[in-house]
Amino acid sequence: MKIIITGSLGNISRPLVQKLIAAGHTVGVVSSKQDKAAKIEALGARALIGSVEDRQFITTAFKGADAVYTMIPPDFSMADYNAFSATVAGNYAAAIQEHGIQYVVNLSSIVTPLSGAAPLENFFNLEAELNRVKDLNVVHLRPAMFYTNFYGQLHHVKERGLIGHNVPPSVNMLLTHPADIADAAFRYLDDLSFRGINIFHIISDVKNGSQIAATIGSAIGNPQVQWAFFPDDQLLEGLMQNGFSKDAAQAYVIDAGVAIRQNMLNEYYQANRLDINGSRSFGHFTNEVFSA
Repeated sequence: MKIIITGSLGNISRPLVQKLIAAGHTVGVVSSKQDKAAKIEALGARALIGSVEDRQFITTAFKGADAVYTMIPPDFSMADYNAFSATVAGNYAAAIQEHGIQYVVNLSSIVTPLSGAAPLENFFNLEAELNRVKDLNVVHLRPAMFYTNFYGQLHHVKERGLIGHNVPPSVNMLLTHPADIADAAFRYLDDLSFRGINIFHIISDVKNGSQIAATIGSAIGNPQVQWAFFPDDQLLEGLMQNGFSKDAAQAYVIDAGVAIRQNMLNEYYQANRLDINGSRSFGHFTNEVFSA
């Protein structure tokens, strides 16, 4: 089958592309960066270089596809990330509709069913756009906080023995390994046996801040690593200093943290535990990454 993958060669898309090619599928990879073309083609895929904000480009890229993997690039430097997301989602939906593509695996979020209400009133819902496409068979993958989100704090961990969020150390956090997402996306794209609108939750582990700090501390040989609770305004300022736009930082990090500490995500998780998938523990991840 011909399958188009958005997301360039990110932490999910790269292993997904490798799995699909190994299974004999023809794969095209959408990327905004020309310097990714050679790396994409080295994997055996076709490089489709252009902007996901360009509807004509996306329409051309999706032509002839049997299935598409969709995701909104996490470019949180955008001044209005929601406007960017709406444009991209609209482009995906229009191209899918125009070409009569019947199968989509979409990267969503466990936050999505809670969006629209405080404190998540500004969290964009990509699922809604795709659900409006007539006769589309779609799987919405709903992961939680990516393990890889902690990459940005690696220097704080090693230099200061601190890692944190705007979540107290005793509050449980739902966590997902990107490789578990890639596995799930591959299973659906490999056989295209799904019908209608489907939800697939992916939670690889559940740990509170203290446990996260202890797990990372064990991986780097420093049992003194501590979880730091950052006040909302302090975390917002730090994110903006690191390239986030104010709106993106507020809606996708600060407000999500507030929802976590208000127990909203954990309550949703408890209500849907029978549908939870994911197998790679946070400890396995930290031994791979933080001890390197």
